[in-house]
Amino acid sequence: MEINTTYPGKSQKRDFILHVIQPGLAGLMDGSVSSLAPLFATAFSTHNNHTTFLVGLAVAVGAGISMAFSEALSDDGKLTGRGNPITRGLVCGLMTFLGAAGHALPFLLPSYKAAMTLAIIVVFIELITIAWVRHRYMDTPLLKAIFQIVVGGAVVFIAGMLIGKS
Repeated sequence: MEINTTYPGKSQKRDFILHVIQPGLAGLMDGSVSSLAPLFATAFSTHNNHTTFLVGLAVAVGAGISMAFSEALSDDGKLTGRGNPITRGLVCGLMTFLGAAGHALPFLLPSYKAAMTLAIIVVFIELITIAWVRHRYMDTPLLKAIFQIVVGGAVVFIAGMLIGKS
């Protein structure tokens, strides 16, 4: 969907994408994908749900804080028009946390097999959600977005699995 330059709300849509969607998408992608390796490496190496959950929560909190500061400090918005750095940082940090915490939560279950199955399902839902947001707001063709996000997620998941099984 291309932004129509004659549409009166073009500027508002552009601002929403630059101020909220883009930092939120960057955070969700970072949180969902980069946390896969440490979470699943821990799960495969320990088979201990409590330890896996704690590592997943630590990754989510650390990544959320890091991405919030990174986004807020990367651009004051004056030169690029990307908006208030505090707003962008909060959106990016929160979405990073949610993306990483989403697939850590299943490890609160008592059964390792059930937790692992649910975590993999959650990862799949996260990746499809990211692809849909990229399609909806960033004009990326849906199949291309799904392919890019799923391949990236799969590579990181496999890395975590191989590290955890070593």
